[in-house]
Amino acid sequence: MDDVPATPAFDGKAFARGLGSVPGVYRMYAADDSLLYVGKAAALDKRVASYFTKALPLRTANMVSQIARMEATVTRTADEALLLENQLIKSLSPRYNVLLRDDKSYPYVLLTKEAFPRIALHRGPRSHPGRYFGPFPSVTAVRDTLNLMHKLFQLRNCEDSVFHNRTRPCLQHQIGRCTAPCVGLVGEAEYADSVRRASLLLEGRSDELTGELGEAMEAASAALQFERAARLRDQIAAIRKVQARQFVDGQAIELDVLACATAGGQACVLLLAFRDGRNLGTRAFFPKTNGEEDAGEVLGAFVSQYYDGQVPPREIILSHDIPERALIEQALGEAAGRKVRIKVRVRGERAGFLQLAQRNAELALASERSSRASQQARAEDLQQMLGLDAPPRRIECFDISHTFGEATVASCVVFNAEGPVRSQYRRYNITGITAADDYAAMHQVLDRRFRKAVENEGELPDVLLIDGGAGQVAQAQQVLDDLGVSGVLLVGVAKGAARRAGHETLLLPDGRQLRPGAASPGLQLVQQVRDEAHRFAITGHRGRRQKARTSSRLEDIPGIGPRRRANLLRHFGGLAGLKAAGIEEIARVDGIHAELARRIYASLHGLPLDPQDPDPSKA
Repeated sequence: MDDVPATPAFDGKAFARGLGSVPGVYRMYAADDSLLYVGKAAALDKRVASYFTKALPLRTANMVSQIARMEATVTRTADEALLLENQLIKSLSPRYNVLLRDDKSYPYVLLTKEAFPRIALHRGPRSHPGRYFGPFPSVTAVRDTLNLMHKLFQLRNCEDSVFHNRTRPCLQHQIGRCTAPCVGLVGEAEYADSVRRASLLLEGRSDELTGELGEAMEAASAALQFERAARLRDQIAAIRKVQARQFVDGQAIELDVLACATAGGQACVLLLAFRDGRNLGTRAFFPKTNGEEDAGEVLGAFVSQYYDGQVPPREIILSHDIPERALIEQALGEAAGRKVRIKVRVRGERAGFLQLAQRNAELALASERSSRASQQARAEDLQQMLGLDAPPRRIECFDISHTFGEATVASCVVFNAEGPVRSQYRRYNITGITAADDYAAMHQVLDRRFRKAVENEGELPDVLLIDGGAGQVAQAQQVLDDLGVSGVLLVGVAKGAARRAGHETLLLPDGRQLRPGAASPGLQLVQQVRDEAHRFAITGHRGRRQKARTSSRLEDIPGIGPRRRANLLRHFGGLAGLKAAGIEEIARVDGIHAELARRIYASLHGLPLDPQDPDPSKA
């Protein structure tokens, strides 16, 4: 038998010598062509050579020993290197990189892009056209900011469906928080000026804003427009009042304080944010470390990924020094269009902020580790209770929500060993069933979920929880049997006679009934998953029901767009007035011709549109 030749060791020194002292990104691959690590460098040759010419920490040495080949991409600037590194890390998830979990729930202030922009809190993908300011550490910080914006600039916060159908100003206008552009009480140019000034404040350019307002106040006073001058004076006073609380070491500040704590293979990065000097509070992040225990490495990866795609503050204070600090500083400055300083050693009040952030990072990490340990204990107890060979790695739970059969929605939530996996939550709109038939609804959603998994070889849960009794469990078992799904333990969660938490009965397909009691850690895990599915289903149902009740029936009529719909509702004072009108009266509305008026009347009254009948209202 011929000997299989050994894979030659990778010559990292020779590879490094072929690289220039230019910015770029390098990638390390294992023998099976899997990606081990992605890194950036201001000078590729020096950075890559450092892996092969000096002593390395154990984890890094282990990574280097697996390298079979390397690739490098030269970029024109440090900014491009940082951007490319982040794109590769997010898309390829290398084995040894620290990964900041892609959390879509960061809260932002959204200023929409339209004739009369709306300012509002936004969470989720930034797909809506407009400007996004943030992210903010907490929803409370966003709401405080919005409250200030409404008081100072009176921008609207209503949804477009409300804005386009108003016939008179709402309460927000009456209490001085909106200029009522919905009914034409403010011109587009004047409103745009308020939007521009609000943007200046959100960008942290309050000094520039107060200077502009001061000049406008003097001009208004000279023109004897004393009411306008008084409003501008009040705006300036309000901004100055905010600024009075925003000085550190005698200067207005715009900075982020980042502290990192590590323990037991886990890490917490705590953010303490100031914008235009306002303390926006804190937020804890728990990046996936992939075995990295050095706080500086974790913090460096966090800074690179967190500020990807968003404007960094002028100053970033770190609890630990990070690799390639000068490169990251330069890249962030180029992206922001101004100088960004990353500091490690600070004094005075900044040192106090850093100490506060570090203490909170350690507390948050301890709490997270305790929570994970508790989650593991509950999973192990559930394993014993259900007779599983190992703690469940994936639990899915389904629930149905409706109001007397209206707007039926099914939810699916997913938990793993660490807790909820919200990115994999799903909602299903249930259609084509008898109203309030929960069995048919459960059958439909499970068939859709598992048929797709079977066809695409998707991931299956170890435990499938059904919020319901024996009937629901029978529906679930029928779906699994029809699709040939095996290896999934089906458990029904039936409420006790008193419907009290802790008195649930767990129903198994073989007829067994388990009543673990309120003290059971395993049942507590089941309750947590079931309650989350219930919450997620109710939220989806309420949203669907509200949408159905607030959407205008005019939207379903061909030829009726937003402008004509607004004209109709404004002319008749609402849908009820329109429905009471005849065809001739409808046709008098601007933009509505006789044929369209006939269609509108027939649609609102549920009448067939007969071409031979010139006036359905007289049928």
